[in-house]
Amino acid sequence: MARAGQRVILNHLGENVATPAEARGARDSYIQMLRALPQAGIEGNIAVKLTQLGLDLDRQLCLGLTHEIASAAAALRNTIEIDMEGSAYTDSTLRIFEEVQREHGNAGVALQAYLRRSQSDLQSLAPLIPKIRLVKGAYREPASVAFQKKSEVDANYRRLLDRMLELITKAPEEKKAPMVAIATHDAELVDYAFAKIRALGVPPARYEFQMLLGIRRDLQQKVISEGHPFRVYVPFGSAWVPYFMRRLSERPANLIFVMRSLLAERKR
Repeated sequence: MARAGQRVILNHLGENVATPAEARGARDSYIQMLRALPQAGIEGNIAVKLTQLGLDLDRQLCLGLTHEIASAAAALRNTIEIDMEGSAYTDSTLRIFEEVQREHGNAGVALQAYLRRSQSDLQSLAPLIPKIRLVKGAYREPASVAFQKKSEVDANYRRLLDRMLELITKAPEEKKAPMVAIATHDAELVDYAFAKIRALGVPPARYEFQMLLGIRRDLQQKVISEGHPFRVYVPFGSAWVPYFMRRLSERPANLIFVMRSLLAERKR
């Protein structure tokens, strides 16, 4: 994808480090990635997980390391995106994002459509003019915290997307508008986004679609062929086996999602 001029977002797999040294090593890896991208002639940025930067160990350590990564990105005129993890981390992730965004102005954060709180979180984040990566959510959460039915999650995804697009189109000028990354492999939601973007005349600089490397390549090609901005999400690293197994044990529906995506590709 990068050889074809496609933008990427790199994610070095790993989370819940056990020592400060591991957290600092993750920081070093992220900064190395940021520097390697322009050297390789690749247009891209990075996604970071805060538990990989020591959030379980020491909030101030995690905050400091995230500041250092954002500062390195700013020096390269680049951006970072902060992944959202399980709901136990939502408050601390948003607070760290807010501090980093106020200081550097080049951070984005993921919001999960299956969380009941995401509507209010979006409202509180709006004054920061953020980049929001809108995802469905992949962790197992109780009904008190998250919508359980796909129809409910999809409906909330649409509501969140509508609100983001409203914030973009009502901004006093384009450079003061937030940005949305529409991160989904759901063809119906992609078509919904297409229609809303056309109807509202959303500027291409204020939105993009994001999809995982190798998942629904047919849908990725549709987004690209219709002229929409697109970024491919590239997870990599030696920790992929434990990461994959944790995702399956936490939420078996993740395996169903992968199998359905592969079958949908084969039918086209």
